[in-house]
Amino acid sequence: MPSTLRILIIAGIFSLTAMSARAAAEIVIAIRYLQAEGNSHSHLYLYREDGKLLRQLTNDNSGQDSGPIFAPDGSMIVFTREKPNGAREFWSADSLGKTLKKMEAAPDWYVAAKSSPYFTNIESDESTSTLSALSPAATPVPAYKSPDGSVELVLRLDPKDEDDQINGPGHGKHYLLRNLKTGTETEFGKVPGFYGASGLLHDNQDEDQHFLFEGPLRLAFFDLHLNSTDGDTVFALDLIGQRFVRLSPNWAAPIPLPGEAAFLTFTENRYVPIPGSKKMANCSYMEHWDEKLNKIRYAREKSAALCYGASIYRPELTPSTITMRRSSN
Repeated sequence: MPSTLRILIIAGIFSLTAMSARAAAEIVIAIRYLQAEGNSHSHLYLYREDGKLLRQLTNDNSGQDSGPIFAPDGSMIVFTREKPNGAREFWSADSLGKTLKKMEAAPDWYVAAKSSPYFTNIESDESTSTLSALSPAATPVPAYKSPDGSVELVLRLDPKDEDDQINGPGHGKHYLLRNLKTGTETEFGKVPGFYGASGLLHDNQDEDQHFLFEGPLRLAFFDLHLNSTDGDTVFALDLIGQRFVRLSPNWAAPIPLPGEAAFLTFTENRYVPIPGSKKMANCSYMEHWDEKLNKIRYAREKSAALCYGASIYRPELTPSTITMRRSSN
């Protein structure tokens, strides 16, 4: 066999093996598709991480399926079925959708499971009380250095700029992106995609963690209040590409995927049209963002839906499961 052909075959086998290993990551989501008439129900849907729908796992309309969580070894999915009378049942399913069983009680790991870390703007009572005790004159300009020491975000405000006096579009244009290696500074207002920036989001389990660094992914997240109708929104500041990317017309909670140059978002969309009617609803979805900030939505196209929890199983990665319980929204 010619050496060139042998190299091509080996490379092809390696490529297929890598693709198969990567495609093994799967995400189960409880989705309630809203309909124009009658009652809608939440069911479990299994997606490949790249967005391909593999199968619908449940279709029972006697209750609402919610809170799906993969077992740590990926062997099963446990979820809650909430009945109209308030009763709660626990069920298990396999990823093929062939083995569906009612359980007498939820496994200990299911009961103990919490939502994986996500970025938020909610401050603890302690930090809020500490900040309120400081006078404006004594409060220093907040500055945050990236984990690798390459950049610093300086959240300075101009007291003479009306936009900086309220949390709304245009706020934060004088914030600085400072390159600590070259000393160059760029005002946020000059960064492509800038619409406004207010608070720097932090990890809900670690208020000192303000950056998402994974492989080539270098991000910081900012919230911004829009108005009473649209609420708040979230922007990702791409520190490598120096651009802002809006994650949703409304709120989006970024959920890191440790070991991957990607992240999930629990995404809210207000006033989504319900197909086949003139009705609208506030909806929620799970979405996936890659290192180039391209997104995949795990839901039918042009659907009005509610996400009732999700869990992703990632073989050979730590942690093996990433979970979003419904309470984290």
